[in-house]
Amino acid sequence: MTQTQNKTLTIAEYREFCAQSDERYELVRGRLAKLTPLTWAHIFIADFLVGIFNAECARLQNGDRAIREGGQRTEENSARLPDVMVVSLRAIAPYLNEVALLEDAARLVVEIVSPSSAREDYTDKLREYEAKSIQEYWIVDYEALGAGRYIGLPKAPTISIYSMVDEEYEVATFRAGDRLVSAVFPALELTADQVFAAAYPNGSGESP
Repeated sequence: MTQTQNKTLTIAEYREFCAQSDERYELVRGRLAKLTPLTWAHIFIADFLVGIFNAECARLQNGDRAIREGGQRTEENSARLPDVMVVSLRAIAPYLNEVALLEDAARLVVEIVSPSSAREDYTDKLREYEAKSIQEYWIVDYEALGAGRYIGLPKAPTISIYSMVDEEYEVATFRAGDRLVSAVFPALELTADQVFAAAYPNGSGESP
């Protein structure tokens, strides 16, 4: 992620900018931050989770939808572009032809850690999603890029699930062999191994 300008923008100006740009930017306290290109592994994990979450939404018939490439306003002049969001279709229905920037809190967001995002995923984004009262925040660290204080030592691929309890996040961490526990999808049958393996379809690679 790279800061790209000195002038600070409002959310309205950011929306207008995004409508005219073919590249992906977040807004961080009024400043545009260009996102680095995604790896194939990153995309495969995101697509896998979208499919898993949408299957659960369909089973529950809860009116939610998992999406990629949407935005979440987090502060007065900040907006993030999570890798995956679970949103209410009712909340977005009036805005289908507008820039996909959610004002209400998403039910769940996922950030897939990359070398350029490792620090921010565990710090600034965590703080913003918690303040926005997003019910659940997943950090998928399939390359174990996070600091040891977040994913433990020795470092290993880890999924951290932050769940809102009494207006604050509580975290549970999951590694190879663990079944993931989600408050948003309590009947979810998904393991950390399945998520990590999604990065390498058809046996084209091995999880770290």
